[in-house]
Amino acid sequence: SDWVRSPVESGSGISSPHGSVITKKETLAALAAEISACRACPLGTARIQAVPGVGSAEAKVMFIGEGPGFDEDHKGEPFVGRSGQLLDKIMASIGLSRETVFIANIMKCHPMIDPSDPEKRGNDRPPTPDEMAACRGWLERQIRAIRPRVIVTLGAVPAKTLLADMTPITKIRGRWRSYEPGGGLPPV
Repeated sequence: SDWVRSPVESGSGISSPHGSVITKKETLAALAAEISACRACPLGTARIQAVPGVGSAEAKVMFIGEGPGFDEDHKGEPFVGRSGQLLDKIMASIGLSRETVFIANIMKCHPMIDPSDPEKRGNDRPPTPDEMAACRGWLERQIRAIRPRVIVTLGAVPAKTLLADMTPITKIRGRWRSYEPGGGLPPV
């Protein structure tokens, strides 16, 4: 749908083809529905659930990870396993929560070693470059809809993917970088 790609110059909505404005929350809900229907790569047919993202449409901070694993595939929400529990504790220590930020992944479906057995634990694998390319547009549309002030990448894969920079994570950790969200929006 082209209507989710054209940001309004002011306000917190997105223009529809008919000139009406829909809210960020409505935009994210429409994106989630599109993501759930996506079959752009084989991961879409093997997953249990798509994992579009969770949190506030008005978030000032957006956390981005690599992709869903077993727990996320079953719940349909990012970072719900052990790493999610750690993320929740870290966010709480600085006054943030899943209700005040937006959490998403580069990948919206669970990459599995053996897609014929999605109920098997330990079946996770890194996404391929083609799979990441197939999902990249979803994340970019989420970023443009939310317009966060800060993006926190959770690991090397999201950092390298968003920044298009293969510098080792140990060299960029703790440093501010700019991200160009496109769509005529200013850098994040």
